Amino acid sequence: MKDEEDNTGTPVSPDHRYLLKLAEARMPFGKYAGRRLVDLPEEYVIWFYRNGFPEGKLGELLQNVYEIKVNGLEYLFKPFKK
Repeated sequence: MKDEEDNTGTPVSPDHRYLLKLAEARMPFGKYAGRRLVDLPEEYVIWFYRNGFPEGKLGELLQNVYEIKVNGLEYLFKPFKK
């Protein structure tokens, strides 16, 4: 119980290199081909969440975009926008 009281959480610093990679990644196919993943409509990313993300690196990137969007963390990409 004492450990729980002392646990105030550790702040997490995002990996700027990964965020840059994520900010630059583009959708390779479909209706939004060529659009940056972070700029995909939230509904589209949720569709992937419900129906399954693609395998491989694209799926990993889309999963991260999903988490960022549903948690309101889009501000993380402001420094990377040109």
